[in-house]
Amino acid sequence: MTEADAIACIRPDWPAPSGVHALTSLRRGGCSAGAYAGLNLAAHTGDDAGAVARNRQLLRARLQLPSEPVWLSQVHGRSMILADTAGACAEADGSWSCSAGTVCAVLTADCLPLLFCNRTGSRIAAVHAGWRGLHRGIIRAAVETLSTPARELLVWLGPAIGADAFEVGREVYDAFVQKNRENSAAFRQRDEAHWLCDIYMLARIELQMLGVESVYGGDLCTSSDADRFYSYRRDGVTGRMASLIWKNP
Repeated sequence: MTEADAIACIRPDWPAPSGVHALTSLRRGGCSAGAYAGLNLAAHTGDDAGAVARNRQLLRARLQLPSEPVWLSQVHGRSMILADTAGACAEADGSWSCSAGTVCAVLTADCLPLLFCNRTGSRIAAVHAGWRGLHRGIIRAAVETLSTPARELLVWLGPAIGADAFEVGREVYDAFVQKNRENSAAFRQRDEAHWLCDIYMLARIELQMLGVESVYGGDLCTSSDADRFYSYRRDGVTGRMASLIWKNP
């Protein structure tokens, strides 16, 4: 078995049009070592640059991607860029495309990746949403950027830290509840200063408010599954998985 053969991924269980392809890579396979062992696809984590480049080559070969993914410089904000014309490592937390053959991508290791497409398959997007990006409105930015009626959008929530593992402080709880009282349902209080946060529920509440009804996924935990997933909260120094979406060329 070659390095490329060993690469594994999760594919969304959603009714996307046949020409739309989407997945999240797992950490299995690849050639990174030590704390990054596996298929680390992030160049900003301290991993050997050659290993990351090789991992990206393996990913493209194994999945037969139509082009190199549009890798972003993610900043926990709400900026969306057009992947079709983006430069290398453009600063944004989401990209979208209306062109065949363009691969939108985000990197995560506990933050929530969201993949979007419309029912005709003419528009796609990949979004990186940590709690800061969620609070700042990255999901709203994605929905507005796609310029598609909300009822026509499909969204898949990829692997993220689970509700039993994501402990946050009062500042996070207060920020979300002050923004929308309904967000309180996504928190469970542990003591006077700490809550467990359900990042999947926060995303679902936001999507529902925006009128997006077709939401899938949201049942994995990166922190509790070290075999398949990188987790920053669990390990500190670690790699990143990639969530990708593209249309047939």
